[in-house]
Amino acid sequence: MRSAVPSVRLVRLWWIGFTTFIVRAYRDVVRYSILTIAPPAVMAALYFIVFGELVGRRIGTMGGFEYEQYIAPGLIMMPVIANSYSQAALAFFTAKFHRLLDEHLVSPLPAWLIVVSYAASGLMRGILVGVAVGSVALLFTHTQVQHAILMIGALLLASLVASLAGFINAVFAKSFDQINGVLSFVLTPLAYCSGVFYSIAALPAWARALSLANPIFYMVELFRYGMLGVAEVHAGIAVSIMLFVSLALFVFAVKLMERGTGIRE
Repeated sequence: MRSAVPSVRLVRLWWIGFTTFIVRAYRDVVRYSILTIAPPAVMAALYFIVFGELVGRRIGTMGGFEYEQYIAPGLIMMPVIANSYSQAALAFFTAKFHRLLDEHLVSPLPAWLIVVSYAASGLMRGILVGVAVGSVALLFTHTQVQHAILMIGALLLASLVASLAGFINAVFAKSFDQINGVLSFVLTPLAYCSGVFYSIAALPAWARALSLANPIFYMVELFRYGMLGVAEVHAGIAVSIMLFVSLALFVFAVKLMERGTGIRE
């Protein structure tokens, strides 16, 4: 009877395949940093100049902080989520479109490791973008981070959720337009309606209820708590929701890979 425990040689092959994939993805992101990392940083600087310096002076304070400080966590999370999603989605769809996935399917890599590899590539790009945009935010706001570990955890969880969502969308997508469509018409509106530029306490009851149903709201609030020490939802609740969503998306993505959905059709 064959043992369910993988052999050392097989684990070594898994590790080689995983690291090779991540190194290649990292090189692509860094090589084309003028297209992957620089635009979010420049966009964040423009946001801080327009909303923080110009509009923020008229708004005053929000949540006990200067307006540019209050919006800083959301302005960091938005490009992190978008870039993590795009990296995983475009990488998988490109591999599927050019039949490069055939190499994955005939390799000894299990379905769960393939999902982990693509999600890790999105996570890696999200972290790089987060560092770049976070540096811009600190330059403009001079904010003293309150809970660095929790802030890093929020960054990782948000990037992971976005990466898995991008992977799942790429599994079902039939064209690049369908991938960009979800980013433009789903993720972007959810991000702008997640309390990035305002406090949900100022919203009517029905709008607050909709905000609480928005998963990006919990990503922004958890990151805001880590950065500023304040949030409109308990940090434990935000962490629990993000962990649950991550696990659910991961299990769903693995099931899709095992069934060959969108690949063997």
